[in-house]
Amino acid sequence: MPSDHYFTARPAGEAALRTITVTLAGRELTVTTAGGVFSPEHLDTGTRVLLERVPAPPARGDLLDLGCGWGPIAISLALQAPDATVWAVDVNERALDLMRRNAASLGLANVRAVLPDEVPADVRLAAIWSNPPIRIGKAELHALLESWLPRLDDDASAWLVVAKQLGADSLQRWIADELGFDVERAETSKGFRVLEARR
Repeated sequence: MPSDHYFTARPAGEAALRTITVTLAGRELTVTTAGGVFSPEHLDTGTRVLLERVPAPPARGDLLDLGCGWGPIAISLALQAPDATVWAVDVNERALDLMRRNAASLGLANVRAVLPDEVPADVRLAAIWSNPPIRIGKAELHALLESWLPRLDDDASAWLVVAKQLGADSLQRWIADELGFDVERAETSKGFRVLEARR
């Protein structure tokens, strides 16, 4: 039987719910995680780099955490922009359940944890923050970005964190060449690139 990945829609392995303490948006928080989702034991280095390096999100509008997992990016967005709607998107139903649990326990009523096709087609995004699922493969990753980056508002940015060794530089070139976005390497830290993509 193939092993579960964090991008498996319905992980077969035991959930094994656990709580961890993390610091997000300058606050120490207790959240619930589980097996079968990305980085269940701690806040992973890439996400930490992204959250430390990205400027504050827009105060209003629709914000997207693409590949939300148990929710560190979406929680950070929701805490910093309580008047915005935060779309926490994942294909992993266990991750979405955890995201909903964490949003509820933290009183974050502005988070919508949904499957990709549950975001209304007319939603235009004021920002995307993502530690994208690089390990789904290049073709799948490109298709994912092709479907979401064009939904940015004209003056909006997508902030993506990608490990240098997992192809950050080639992804930067691909977004520029194939999608026609301006892409800047905003930061390099701990082996990760933080990329800003704008129309």
